[in-house]
Amino acid sequence: MSHQPAVATKMSGEMDKPLISLHLVDSDSSLAKVPDEAPKVGILGSGDFARSLATRLVGSGFKVVVGSRNPKRTAGLFPSAAQVTFQEEAVSSPEVIFVAVFREHYSSLCSLSEQLAGKILVDVSNPTEQEHLQHRESNAEYLASLFPTCTVVKAFNVISAWTLQAGPRDGNRQVPICSDQPEAKRAVSEMALAMGFMPVDMGSLASAREVEAMPLRLLPAWKVPTLLALGLFVCFYAYNFVRDVLQPYMQESQNKFFKLPVSVVNTTLPCVAYVLLSLVYLPGVLAAALQLRRGTKYQRFPDWLDHWLQHRKQIGLLSFFCAALHALYSFCLPLRRAHRYDLVNLAVKQVLANKSHLWVEEEVWRMEIYLSLGVLALGTLSLLAVTSLPSIANSLNWREFSFVQSSLGFVALVLSTLHTLTYGWTRAFEESRYKFYLPPTFTLTLLVPCVVILAKALFLLPCISRRLTRIRRGWERDGAIKFTLPTDHALAEKTSHV
Repeated sequence: MSHQPAVATKMSGEMDKPLISLHLVDSDSSLAKVPDEAPKVGILGSGDFARSLATRLVGSGFKVVVGSRNPKRTAGLFPSAAQVTFQEEAVSSPEVIFVAVFREHYSSLCSLSEQLAGKILVDVSNPTEQEHLQHRESNAEYLASLFPTCTVVKAFNVISAWTLQAGPRDGNRQVPICSDQPEAKRAVSEMALAMGFMPVDMGSLASAREVEAMPLRLLPAWKVPTLLALGLFVCFYAYNFVRDVLQPYMQESQNKFFKLPVSVVNTTLPCVAYVLLSLVYLPGVLAAALQLRRGTKYQRFPDWLDHWLQHRKQIGLLSFFCAALHALYSFCLPLRRAHRYDLVNLAVKQVLANKSHLWVEEEVWRMEIYLSLGVLALGTLSLLAVTSLPSIANSLNWREFSFVQSSLGFVALVLSTLHTLTYGWTRAFEESRYKFYLPPTFTLTLLVPCVVILAKALFLLPCISRRLTRIRRGWERDGAIKFTLPTDHALAEKTSHV
């Protein structure tokens, strides 16, 4: 492996070059000519990923040699600055070679064992879910077993072909890298940096199985919150269906099944959004109560509570999504044909009853306040959703982020509660609203949010607030460590509630 330090030194001095797009490389002959001293990199494979990888490497200032079983057929698919030749010739001079072929084709490369001896092989393959469960060893480890004289590095498997062509963006910048040779990892890491990515050291090649499992995960942090939102939607939708559609049909012989696509959905969405928003702040209340009960912050929360706390961001974003859909559905309500017929029928009844003026002062004020509170709540939720974006959150310091997510979030919950109360008004006390003896839906949604608001108000009491602040600063009820809060009240308020 005496070649590897020289490769790493050569790359570190010559790779800081601006990225050149494939369009520029093909259109400008001066750009297409790569200098002779440019680092040479080999690629085995001619698929979509290999073509995108070659494009990125050429644009980053590398001299690329592509090995293909049929170079004449595939040469036109690669950048003009990349040399496309047979596999034997492609692996002869480069010290770093990307293996962009599927696992089942690794054995076809065994004829190149002598030419590959002492070189760095970068495995970029990904298994399918079935293959990942079927094989005990990772693709990279299997490749290393076939070529024991080579150094295998697992890298770039989490980067898509589209990202390689379009360039790294936010989370796509990270490239997990693992290998048993630190020099090889350093060389590939410098290549990743030159290509505009951020290398992440994942340790030895034994971590390759974990790295290969990353692309197989489908939104792992969203699974539980999404199932929770769907469960709430199904429950509230069924409840509203029984009250608004089934009860009129069975007891009054009125066919109101036309309400299912829009009206019932619009009644369900705010219920889901409201409950989800309260579930964002309920685990914080439970955590504070648990710390007060234990008298310390140095004990782990139960696993269910710990996972709940970690999923608050996703639950909050789903709450905003449902609230935004509710606003859109509400705008669509006057466009329905049923709504127009109701207006005509109401006008006919008013004429027949000889009523020239229909105005209920209480209802007018209720709707004005109800709509205003709803707009304010949705606006505050929008602000919370925007600050959840990594690009925005990274521009805020901890105090600013905590103020938006905690203080403004609680304001959004209070506004949503007032919005719900003005919607219900006196309906909770009207016997006609209890269809099939079932209470109005809004009364059910108020349970959890009211518990959270009352608990938050309780924690603001000086006797409880001071004790909770002391615990979060390290004080223990039965421990030997005792901390005293500063006497200055303004300084005490700046205490971080971690």
